[in-house]
Amino acid sequence: MTLSLSADRRAVLTRRIRLLVAITITYNLVEAVIAIAAGHAASSIALIGFGLDSVIEVSSAAAVAWQFAGRDPARREHIALRVIACSFFALAAYVTVEALRGLFGDAEADRSAVGIVLVAVSVAIMPFLSWAQRRAGRELGSASAVADSKQTLLCTYLSAAVLVGLVLNAALGWWWADPVAALVLAVLAVREGLNAWRGEGCCAPQLGTARSTDACSAGCCH
Repeated sequence: MTLSLSADRRAVLTRRIRLLVAITITYNLVEAVIAIAAGHAASSIALIGFGLDSVIEVSSAAAVAWQFAGRDPARREHIALRVIACSFFALAAYVTVEALRGLFGDAEADRSAVGIVLVAVSVAIMPFLSWAQRRAGRELGSASAVADSKQTLLCTYLSAAVLVGLVLNAALGWWWADPVAALVLAVLAVREGLNAWRGEGCCAPQLGTARSTDACSAGCCH
């Protein structure tokens, strides 16, 4: 059985999570602006969808910050997870419609060097942010912090899928790779939306207790 955390250690972990959340919000705001602008310029549904996912990641991180500011984190977590789930579903619907339009020849994506560089940077950065927050969240026993770290990890998977589509389009002229990558993004968004919707009560945070830390390490918050 893991021993309860001291008050000092809980304070350190709480500050660390808040810092990581702030970094995540700042990075994703910049990423969203660049990705959506580059996506519109290149008519790239994958890039636009990637930028919208960054907006959702900001919402997720903001929900964690809001939850930590409340007096009853468990109750706020339920609301935050529902909001995040609905955002994922909206993203999936938009990307699916636009990707199908692209596949049926409504518009072909142009090459985007800016998009390739941006997505490649995300593939390199996001895993470290996710790992750091997940580690702190598990030790603290915070389900919301762990859930947000999984959202950040999803951004890595989305980045990789979008990067493949952009590179294939730029190198080989495979215009269809962009909408196909967007459809992969949509499928992942639906999956994570369902996970968030069903996540109520999953490893409910009892911050700083041995019981919550063990449950989060052994159960559904992997």
